[in-house]
Amino acid sequence: MNNSPYVIAEAGVNHNGALALAKELVSAAADAGADAVKFQTFRADKLVSRTAPKAEYQTLTTNHRESQYEMIRSLELGEFAHDVLIQQCRDLGIDFLSTPFDLESLNLLARKWDIPRIKLASSDITNAPLVLEAARTGKAVILSTGMSTLGEIETALGILALGYSSPHQSPSLVAFEKAFASAAGYRLLKEKVTLLHCTTEYPAPVIDVNLRSMATLEKAFGLPVGYSDHTTGIAIPIAAAALGATVIEKHFTMNRELPGPDHKASLEPNELKQMVRSIREVESALGSSIKQPTVCELKNRVIARRSLVAARDIRAGEAFTPENLAIKRPGDGLSPVRYWELLGKLASKDYVQDEKVQL
Repeated sequence: MNNSPYVIAEAGVNHNGALALAKELVSAAADAGADAVKFQTFRADKLVSRTAPKAEYQTLTTNHRESQYEMIRSLELGEFAHDVLIQQCRDLGIDFLSTPFDLESLNLLARKWDIPRIKLASSDITNAPLVLEAARTGKAVILSTGMSTLGEIETALGILALGYSSPHQSPSLVAFEKAFASAAGYRLLKEKVTLLHCTTEYPAPVIDVNLRSMATLEKAFGLPVGYSDHTTGIAIPIAAAALGATVIEKHFTMNRELPGPDHKASLEPNELKQMVRSIREVESALGSSIKQPTVCELKNRVIARRSLVAARDIRAGEAFTPENLAIKRPGDGLSPVRYWELLGKLASKDYVQDEKVQL
């Protein structure tokens, strides 16, 4: 990833288990100008027990008689679907990403399909075996940090550091701590890991977003930091770009009225396109930290600034005073900064009203 925000269009499970709809999402993400389109790769029987309750937002947006297991099972994408979507992404010039939720899915993404980046969900930041295996693949990791404390994030980074620097070492809390503190471990974290600030609620209330936490994460860990957004609209991810997010992730759907757990908190394609365009504009506007006149300003400087001129006709030998001096446009004469230097000096020539005066 370069200095430009890496925009991930999060399709997630908004395909509703249908490959045709998933392909529409890929096309919409590419058309919007996103850098990547991201799905979720899982086996329901590896992810959720058959008695697990739904989250409140899932109960509100899906069939309340359906269990979380039944809902998740209906949203699986098989290996053939992944093959098709990965090829479609290559054809359209957009990166394919996916979040694995079990070891089997992680190995498919990293080893069968050789996906260069693994996105780990906030919900799995404490899933130490999955986090460790993600690092052992050697792939870059984008780690969401919703619901997490700084201590939990540090532990996850220690797990990643061990997986990257000593993939064959037996895992333990002590080993994680040593890997995190080691020069080799930290170097690999800097090279491979991006942290995403996130508020895990769908939709997330703006008052709970706390975008300043991005700066806290960067200061605490010294790693690239981005933002995974679950608010409605596009204002907050644009603000995150202005604050320097290196990655921005946002859910999108083909239609918010579709059935399913995440559609209501997602952008529609035209909104996604507007968000990407706005983020690119923010990226351009951030520009350089050097404060100096820009090329486009220089042509306006003479027109907009002012010069010292005669407020009325002045005779040669007459002293310059506040009464016979004025400050007017254009700015191609003596700068008004020298106003006090001119006061009391004698005019060396006659001046007519509005003529630029000289020392």
